[in-house]
Amino acid sequence: MTGSFVLPLELLATLPRRELVADFHCVAGWSATVLQWEGVAFETFYRALVEPSVRPGAAITHVVFGGLDRYRSVALLADVLTEDVLVADRLDGRPLDGDHGAPARLVSPHQYGYVSTKHLCRIELHTAEPTGVHRSRALRLLKPHPRARVWEEERHRYLPAWSLRHVYRLFIPPITFLSARGNRHRHPSR
Repeated sequence: MTGSFVLPLELLATLPRRELVADFHCVAGWSATVLQWEGVAFETFYRALVEPSVRPGAAITHVVFGGLDRYRSVALLADVLTEDVLVADRLDGRPLDGDHGAPARLVSPHQYGYVSTKHLCRIELHTAEPTGVHRSRALRLLKPHPRARVWEEERHRYLPAWSLRHVYRLFIPPITFLSARGNRHRHPSR
C-alpha cells in the first residue's frame, strides 16, 4: 500500500459539485434506473486532495474503497478516474440516508454495484492489485471481477457470465419483495 486517506468530508464540501443521472446495476441482475446522484467527481477529489500527497514516481494502479461498515471494494485507478464516477452525498435531491450509504458513497455506474462502496470513509492507494480484500469463503469462490464492467457482464473473475445468470435471476423477485416492504427491510444495495 502506498497511501491511505480518510475521506475528509469538510474538504469534500469545498470542491466543485456535479450531478449525474445514471442507472445502478447489482451483480445479482436487478437495476435501479434513472437515479439522480449529486456529489464530487472522484477524479476532482483525487487530483485535488489525494494525488498531491502521492510519493513522486509511485505508479498507482489500484484503489481500495473502505466503508464505515468495514466493506471494502477494489477498483483499477483508471476505471474510477472516468467522468461518471462520483463521491456522492445526495440521491434524488436529498442527502443520502443510511440505506443508501450516508454520509457519502462511491457511485461508479459503469461497474456493478459491489464497487460502489457505501458509507465511504477511507481510500487506499496501491501499486499492484491488493490481496486479502475479500476474506469470506463465498467471495473467494466467486471472486469479483477486477473490472466489474456492467456491459461486459464482468461479474466474477473465474466464472463466465452465462454460468450464473439464471441463478441470479431467481433472486430478483425476493429482493424486489423485500425492497417494497420499506426501509426497515430494504435490500442493502452495494
